[in-house]
Amino acid sequence: MFISKESLQQIPVSYATCSIGCTNEHTLPRKLEAISTAGFTAIELAFPDIVDHASRKLGHPIAADNYPELTAVSKEIKELCQKNKLKIMMLQPFSNFEGWPRGSKERADALDRAHGWISVMQALGTDMLQVGSTDTALDSLSATRENIIADLRELADKLAQHNMRLAYENWCWSTHAPTWKDVWSIVEAVDRPNIGLCLDTFQTAGSEWGDPTTATGRVGDLPLATINAQFSDSMAALARTIPPEKIYLLQISDAYLPSPRIEARIVEGMWPRARWSHDFRPMPGDGGYLPIVEVGRAVFQTGFRGWFSMEIFDGGPEGKGKKYDMGEYAKEAMGSMHGFFGRCVE
Repeated sequence: MFISKESLQQIPVSYATCSIGCTNEHTLPRKLEAISTAGFTAIELAFPDIVDHASRKLGHPIAADNYPELTAVSKEIKELCQKNKLKIMMLQPFSNFEGWPRGSKERADALDRAHGWISVMQALGTDMLQVGSTDTALDSLSATRENIIADLRELADKLAQHNMRLAYENWCWSTHAPTWKDVWSIVEAVDRPNIGLCLDTFQTAGSEWGDPTTATGRVGDLPLATINAQFSDSMAALARTIPPEKIYLLQISDAYLPSPRIEARIVEGMWPRARWSHDFRPMPGDGGYLPIVEVGRAVFQTGFRGWFSMEIFDGGPEGKGKKYDMGEYAKEAMGSMHGFFGRCVE
């Protein structure tokens, strides 16, 4: 499919609140102001930002499962977003939901969280929930594909009762769905009209092309020509396979090549790719090395022209943290977003 520059002009752009701000002074109201001033029209609202704002607003620590108080404060957050001319495009990240053993405490807790998050979504006025293909295998080896599909179907049905949607994302360290093909297969099997994909340039390239534990930063230390050919075939398959209406959004970020490489072991409950994702994700054009343009081009080729959202976790090339002015950083992100669009049509 030919991608015209004209078709990119009306693409709605969003920014994830979890991926801006680096000090205690960077409160949610300040984040919203910076994002809006930079020209973004929506946010992915991160649940921890709601908890932090509620704790500041009410003057005492708020637990993540204190849904009555979180729901009350979420109504004020909705007003803050309206004042900043920002739509709350999605609530994220809903993790560790699917695949728990039937009758387990973990599954009961996951269902309780679903009810609580839906109440928060109602107060916020948002209709989309991001669910990551998280790694319940760290706690339970009994997750089956059948249970995963059944759980997501149940969640989709609960959301449908409130005219809400489920955006399922491949997280590249997931044991059951690290790639776009994995999550697409599950979404097809769930077979509900209100479930679609949250695609991500980092997660897609970082699962099939990149590997922070190898010397070259590539899967299997494969020669560049070999891995590029494999990835090109995968992106061509994405472009011809996924209907554009089943893509709910594309998140955009790149990755630094860690030096030294990340150790190939679990540390503090996190797989190497999870640690990579947490601290080594700059905006496009700012020092990353993954083939993210190929991901963007494939998504464009499906015909998708919906939400593109900046989600970056830039701890600097060493992953140790990075200080910046939020307003200037958000403006740089907007420039990076448009530069990424341009490279996708070159």
